[in-house]
Amino acid sequence: MSKKILMITGDFAEDYETMVPFQMLEMVGHDVHAVCPDKRKGETIKTAIHDFEGDQTYSEKPGHHFALTATFDDVDESNYDALVLPGGRAPEYIRLNDRVIEMVQHFFEADKPVAAICHAVQVLSATDVLDGRRLTGYPACGPEVEIAGGDFVEVGDTEAVTDGKLVTAPAWPAHPAWISRFLDVLGTKIEHGREPVAA
Repeated sequence: MSKKILMITGDFAEDYETMVPFQMLEMVGHDVHAVCPDKRKGETIKTAIHDFEGDQTYSEKPGHHFALTATFDDVDESNYDALVLPGGRAPEYIRLNDRVIEMVQHFFEADKPVAAICHAVQVLSATDVLDGRRLTGYPACGPEVEIAGGDFVEVGDTEAVTDGKLVTAPAWPAHPAWISRFLDVLGTKIEHGREPVAA
């Protein structure tokens, strides 16, 4: 059954962590509304590509212009079945928005599925929803998670962590595991048909 999913993002969100889950969730039939504080449907955000090139931290390069599919001020979070929070630079500032905090709190209070990746745990840390929860994210965010009462788990780059209906991952290399686990929490079943017959 199709779900209505809210994605809260912002300027310089990580490119893959915005584009890939948006496209994959729509591909399997869900309706994803991507919003950004102070922006309207059809406006764009600039994304940033975070890459891992052997330095002590990630490098950052220009990404794409990602078109928002709904207007932030029109969002009624009670109308959504699940929440997705991409990482990147956007979580630093969207967590300062009171409506973002209210929206995120709703999904936890209503026990709805939430997927957060990489720096998105900065939003969760600011939202007072992590007490006693087990989760992962970009390693540099670990201290924030611990201060907020969460149990930060370090996992491999391609792994994800599920705690109830919360699914988290360290960064975009974990997309297959992160999105697969999120689909499980959503109750989305993908059926594989017969192999195509060669001509």
